[in-house]
Amino acid sequence: MESAFSAEKYAEMIEKLFQRFPSFQKAGASAYKPGIANMEFIDSLMGHPHRNYKVIHVAGTNGKGSVSNMLASSLSATGMKVGLYTSPHILDFRERMRVVADGGNYYVSKEYVWDFLNRWRDTFDHLDLSFFEITTIMALQWFSDEKVDYVVLETGLGGRLDSTNIVTPVLSIITNIGLDHCDMLGDTLAEIAFEKAGIIKPKTPVVVGESHPETVPVFERKVLYTNLPEPAFMGNRTAIMSLLTFADRVEPLMWDEHEEILTDMDLQGAYQRNNLRTVLVALDVLGQTCSRAALINTAAITGFRGRWEKISDSPLTICDIGHNEHGLRHNVAQLQQMKASGRCSQLIIVYGSVADKDVDSVLHLLPEDAVYVFTQAHSRRALAAEIIREKYIGAGKTAKAIYVRDNVAEAVKLARELAAGYSDPLIYIGGSTYVVSEAVTL
Repeated sequence: MESAFSAEKYAEMIEKLFQRFPSFQKAGASAYKPGIANMEFIDSLMGHPHRNYKVIHVAGTNGKGSVSNMLASSLSATGMKVGLYTSPHILDFRERMRVVADGGNYYVSKEYVWDFLNRWRDTFDHLDLSFFEITTIMALQWFSDEKVDYVVLETGLGGRLDSTNIVTPVLSIITNIGLDHCDMLGDTLAEIAFEKAGIIKPKTPVVVGESHPETVPVFERKVLYTNLPEPAFMGNRTAIMSLLTFADRVEPLMWDEHEEILTDMDLQGAYQRNNLRTVLVALDVLGQTCSRAALINTAAITGFRGRWEKISDSPLTICDIGHNEHGLRHNVAQLQQMKASGRCSQLIIVYGSVADKDVDSVLHLLPEDAVYVFTQAHSRRALAAEIIREKYIGAGKTAKAIYVRDNVAEAVKLARELAAGYSDPLIYIGGSTYVVSEAVTL
């Protein structure tokens, strides 16, 4: 018989969950378990909870979290109760499953997690489920228990073999395709697009955020081949292809207001322009009205963190979990534009990475007119700060100054001390979710 809930016992249970069933966030590729057979089995045991609400399934290399949060905020503004499942988390793994409603959000309770894990512990052990599989099925069941109207469901990795791909959505969204997780998803944009396109289902509309010559044919073939056998289309290619919309090729209803929305939005990353367009197109496809206020206040309403998040005004300090070349290119361009326009006098960049990322492809993007503090998070996946420094110098890069600190707290402390020597400095903290997770608590 299970013991009664307590904060101490709950903390011990969660620690064991991470140890017994490691998450990709903590363990990297070794925690990745492609395939959905076990998820389909446990889903059937629980009575297919995801069939009790409408699902919007979101995949893509970058922007999944932003698009998912904007959608959840917008849908909740129409009076609906919206489940939101995203990853990774910043501070508490319960951030992955939230309900957005009435202008705010709430997490799954610790008591619910305790009861759920105790109830299904033996089954999880028997199936040897991963951390992500467990949290996914927990979220799907909790959303059902909360009687939500919609769930915005973000994939963890890829799409075709992702644990979330047991659902039948009312809309599939693929934000964009970039070279990331190549060791698991493929070495080319087309190969990665094929994996992401795995979330496309029969008779289901699809919105793709960005079109690219290498990926457009992949999505077109997937939509066509998925729907050719469907009696509803009777082989009508034109009707089938009408299911597919590339957001950057159409103008959504509210696009004439996008500049004002982006200016006022609490998600201030320049990359949000593309994400906003994807969201507006998705809402049009769903036939849902769009709330300007809900978009502008997305982070405040949904509790979204770690995306161009300002954590201090003095000195101005921004953190962002962007970590791959596709995502960091936008961040670096925005930093350089801020300096060129006089919004800051000096860039001080606190940067850390994980060992299983292609750091070399990122380092060439980093501006040389900056001061660097290379660091490492408290994670077994972290790449040693000294190695990052060596790689940076080995790439022929120069900087105004380079420092190394072997923990995030010391790195941020040093960055703040360095900032005191400039009139309008900007500290940027990024390169890794782990680095950002530790920085936001300081």
